[in-house]
Amino acid sequence: MFGGFLQLKPVVKNLLVLNIIMFILYWLGRVSGHIDLNGYLGLYYVKSENFRSWQILTHMFMHANFWHIFMNMWALVLFGQVLESVWGPKRFLIYYTVCGLGAAFTMQFIQGIQYHHLHEIISPQNMQYLLDGNYDSLTVGSQKDLSDLIKMKGILHDATVGASGAIFGLLLAFGVLFPNTPLMIMFVPIPIKAKYFVIGYGLVELYLAVMQYSNTLGQARMMDNVAHVAHLGGMIFGYILIKYWRKTTKTLY
Repeated sequence: MFGGFLQLKPVVKNLLVLNIIMFILYWLGRVSGHIDLNGYLGLYYVKSENFRSWQILTHMFMHANFWHIFMNMWALVLFGQVLESVWGPKRFLIYYTVCGLGAAFTMQFIQGIQYHHLHEIISPQNMQYLLDGNYDSLTVGSQKDLSDLIKMKGILHDATVGASGAIFGLLLAFGVLFPNTPLMIMFVPIPIKAKYFVIGYGLVELYLAVMQYSNTLGQARMMDNVAHVAHLGGMIFGYILIKYWRKTTKTLY
């Protein structure tokens, strides 16, 4: 096991170590009750009083729970090893970072659209209560009002954490570079070519993102706490960077 770790590519290895260290620090802070690192280093919407500029980068190294970091780090090793081998450490790190930052930008952009829409329909008094965290004083006149308030509360006070945007960028890159490589997917008994898996996964994320941010009959449809929009952002920015590299270099590698 230790020998396998030593054989990891340098950037993949360092990213793996950094993410694990940050998760341990987050866990220790929560257990001790002294600090919530995710609340300090996770990414808040830019108009939130909790937003800090460094969160644009630091949120990529924070995770919500064990399974969150386990799945991301497993994918980092699985796809990152191959990509760093063909690209080299410098280009791989650039790609990984661009995908992570692209995911953050996409999340901020979508939240901005929703924020400005909700700001126009939520009363100034309720907006102030939300900004102050004084939820008990909120005035709710209908189910739609409640739906809007829940959404605005999430935008202002919920942080986005995780390397998932960058990881989805790696998944996209693997599908582009090795489209016909068969992948064995959990609970699927037959191998699926990488290109079909990436397309399918992208469509699922698009559907979930639309459903997550849709507003049907005034009902909030926040089905989960997963930032599907950020996942799509990582894939989109990764695809744009790959297309750019293909135009400016003789080979994608």
